[in-house]
Amino acid sequence: MSAPAQPKTGLLTIAWPIFVEQGLRMLIVIVDALMVSRAVSVGAAAALSGANQWIYTGWTVFNFIAIGASVVITHHLGAGDRAGAARITTTAIAACTWLGAATSLALWLLAGPLLALNVHASLVAHGEPYLRIVGGMLFLDAMNMAIAATLRAHRHTRDTMVVLGGQGVLSLAGNCVVLFGLFGAPHMGVTGVALSGVFSRACACVALWILLDRRTQLRLRVRDFFVLSWNQLRRVLRIGLPAAGENLCYLGALMVVTSFVKELGGQAQAAQAVAQNLQRLVIIFSLSLGLGTEIVIGHLVGAGRLEEAYHTLLKNLRLGILLALGAVLIVAACAPVIAGQFTDDPAIRGLSVQLMLLGILIEPGRVFNIVVINSLRATGDVWFPIAMGAFSMWCVWVPLAWLLGLHTPLGLHGIWLTMALDEWLRGLMMRRRWKQRHWVKTATKARDHVAQDSEAEAAQIAGM
Repeated sequence: MSAPAQPKTGLLTIAWPIFVEQGLRMLIVIVDALMVSRAVSVGAAAALSGANQWIYTGWTVFNFIAIGASVVITHHLGAGDRAGAARITTTAIAACTWLGAATSLALWLLAGPLLALNVHASLVAHGEPYLRIVGGMLFLDAMNMAIAATLRAHRHTRDTMVVLGGQGVLSLAGNCVVLFGLFGAPHMGVTGVALSGVFSRACACVALWILLDRRTQLRLRVRDFFVLSWNQLRRVLRIGLPAAGENLCYLGALMVVTSFVKELGGQAQAAQAVAQNLQRLVIIFSLSLGLGTEIVIGHLVGAGRLEEAYHTLLKNLRLGILLALGAVLIVAACAPVIAGQFTDDPAIRGLSVQLMLLGILIEPGRVFNIVVINSLRATGDVWFPIAMGAFSMWCVWVPLAWLLGLHTPLGLHGIWLTMALDEWLRGLMMRRRWKQRHWVKTATKARDHVAQDSEAEAAQIAGM
């Protein structure tokens, strides 16, 4: 195995394109909701938000392969083993594509019943066409996320940023055509937004395949989609499955809490949808630093530089808290103006602004979870986050949200207060885990796995 590669770029160089990429991803969702609320109704936008929760759940189902692959690829690259990284990439893209296809079929068949679980009955008709069309083509997102994770692991974060930018422009242009009947096109409402989204995803998929070829010189053959290496996939799943479990645990809890909001009425659900769109403007700071830190620490683990990894996380965490706090204060200050773009209803607008003020409590705590959990994942320490997350979400957040939201005058405000409590409880426990250095043992094992994989491949080649 060649000598470990030294990192050539710092966190901010890696993170700022991820920040723009995540911002564009969030902007696509926000603009879709804004345009639908203006062209159709705020109720249709709320239905779109409910449908997107199932889309996010679908992403989580197959994103665990992309997450696991990204971490394992950084270990190989940190150790200077590009051939090993290529083997992981091939397995991950193939597996992600098949899992994405299965998820697409499930969402296409079950769109109506699924929406009835988390959207008010009067709004289901708005969201069902969207979920059926976008969910039915979700395999495109599966491929996109696997390839994008590979490019980020190779530090080509600007490439994914550019692709997401192009996807956003196509989606926006398509929305304008189908929502407002430009160029003589029919007014297609939410169905048109879904078709526009699928078209932009397909174009992004083509662009990412081209970039994968140019940046990594990796060309997948048809047989690669049918002959998967169980040894490679097992290493990816060892990281990805617990990560998916933690994400699914959160999404499951969010679904239950959203059902509580549904019981408070359509006005509360509309205000929640508007506030969540405002929140997305803040979350991108945490996401970009979390993913950037994961890449840096993954490379450091592969190179065996564990002490440097320890201090890197603590430094990045402080930066993330400051950025998130500054961002949420700005968004909260601008919330009355931004919320007014989603709805003309003063009650919905006022309630969503109040929720964003509570967001000032939530977002700094969320930074702990995103940045520290990503870093623990990069070291291979993946089971503690899901165990702590399951306890906090299902034993603290969900029961207290039910109690304060449905059985006290606090209502929706009480539900958001419990969200803050959950984020801070989990975040502080994650930081404690990092400070205690329990992850050093798993990081050492991850480094050993890279060496063993390279030696096994070398022995196989020598035996040919």
